[in-house]
Amino acid sequence: MSNSRRSFLKKLSVGSAAVAGLFNNFGAGIQNSVANQKLNSAPSDLKIKKISAAFCTESQRRMFLKIETNQGITGYGEGTDAVVGGYYLAKELGGQIVGKNPLDVYRLFEDIRKYNGANVFSGAQAGTFVGILSAIEIALWDLTGKALGLPVYRLIGGRFRDSVHVYTHPEVNNAPPAEIAASCLEAKNKGYDAIKIIVDYSIYRNTGVKSDYYNPTVSNKEIDQIVKTIGAARDAVGPEMAIMVEMHTRYDVPSAIRIVKVLEQFNPTWIEEPVPAENMDALREITESTNIPICVGENLYLGYQFQQLLEKRAADIIMPDIQKCGGIGEGQRIAGIANLHYVPFAPHMVSSPYGMMATAHLCAAVPNFYMMETYQPALTTGWAGIMENSPVIEKSYLKVSDKPGIGLNLIEDGIRKYATPGIPFFV
Repeated sequence: MSNSRRSFLKKLSVGSAAVAGLFNNFGAGIQNSVANQKLNSAPSDLKIKKISAAFCTESQRRMFLKIETNQGITGYGEGTDAVVGGYYLAKELGGQIVGKNPLDVYRLFEDIRKYNGANVFSGAQAGTFVGILSAIEIALWDLTGKALGLPVYRLIGGRFRDSVHVYTHPEVNNAPPAEIAASCLEAKNKGYDAIKIIVDYSIYRNTGVKSDYYNPTVSNKEIDQIVKTIGAARDAVGPEMAIMVEMHTRYDVPSAIRIVKVLEQFNPTWIEEPVPAENMDALREITESTNIPICVGENLYLGYQFQQLLEKRAADIIMPDIQKCGGIGEGQRIAGIANLHYVPFAPHMVSSPYGMMATAHLCAAVPNFYMMETYQPALTTGWAGIMENSPVIEKSYLKVSDKPGIGLNLIEDGIRKYATPGIPFFV
C-alpha cells in the first residue's frame, strides 16, 4: 500500500511538472509573435508633432486633416458639412493634443471634447466643433493603423464582413419623372441594387410645382409629382431593387404623414428625414403612422442624441454621418446603442472616397450594419485622383481595404486643386 502511494505521488509529481510546463508555455507562441513583430514605430515614443487642415470647395463642403508625428508617420482624416469656416478651430483643437501619443485615440477624443479647458462649454456637443473633432479622430485611427501595421477595422474589434453593401443616387434629381426613372435604371444596369431618390420640394424650386418655397405644407400638385417620380422609378427598376426616398427634413408633420402614406404602394426600403430630427416627438408621430421604416440621423451628433432618438422609438433605422457625428469610434458606439434596440445601422456618407473607405471600416466592424451611402460625385468628378488605392464598387459592394490604417494614401497635390481660396492649405 505504501509503495503504491509513493508510486502515485511520484507520478502525480511528474504530471504536475508537465502541467506546470504546459501552462508556463501557454500563449508563448502569441508572446513570441508579438515580440518578433516588426512595428513601423516604437509606440510608446510616438508623439504628435503637428496638426494641419485643408479645406475644399468641390460639390460638398469638406475638410481634410493631417496629423504628423516625430517618427515620420502621417495620418489623415476627413470632416464634412459642419466643418465650414472651421480652419481656426481645427488649429485650436489640434494644438491641444500636440506632444501626446496618437495611439490613445479614445483618450484624446475625450480630452478634446470634455477635459481641455472650456471645450465642453464651447459647442462640444454638435456642429462645427464635432465636425472638426470627427476629422481629428479619423486621422488618429489612420495613424494608429499605420504605426501598428493594421487596418482600422482590426483596431476596433475585427470585421463581420470583408465587403460592405452600398447604395447610390440617380445622376439627375431636378428632372421630370421619366428622366429620374431612366437614371435609376442606368444605375441598376451598372450593378447597383439599391438607390435613393430625392423628393423634397427644394428640387422643384422655380418649376411651378411649389409656389411658396418656405411653406412646409405639401400641396396636391406636389404629392402628384412625388407619386409620379417614385412610381416611374419603381416601374423602371422592378420590384426587387431597393428604393429609398429622401425628404431632407423639408415638410411639416401632417404633410410628411400624407406623403409617406401615398408612397406605401411602391414598397420603399425607407423614408429618410421627413421632418427635422431635433423634435423627436414629432418624428415619432410619423414613424408610428406607417409600416415603411423611417431613417434618421445625418444631422445628429455624438451618441447621446442617438440614444434619445432610440429611447423615444422615433426612428426605425439610424444613419449617422461618420465625418460629422464624432468619427469612427463614436460611430461604433452609436451602432452599439442601436444594436441594443435591434435597430439597423445605415450610415450617411457624402464625403470623398477617403471618407467612404473610413466609413466602410466601421461598417465592416459592427453586426447591425445594413447599407452605406455612396456619394457619386466623389467617384465621377475627379476625386479619385486625390489618392492612391481609390475604392472600387462592384455590384453594389465595396471591398474594405486590408492595408494599414484607412488604407488609402492621399495625394496632397491632387487635393490642392480643390482647395478653398483664401484659407491656408495644410499649414
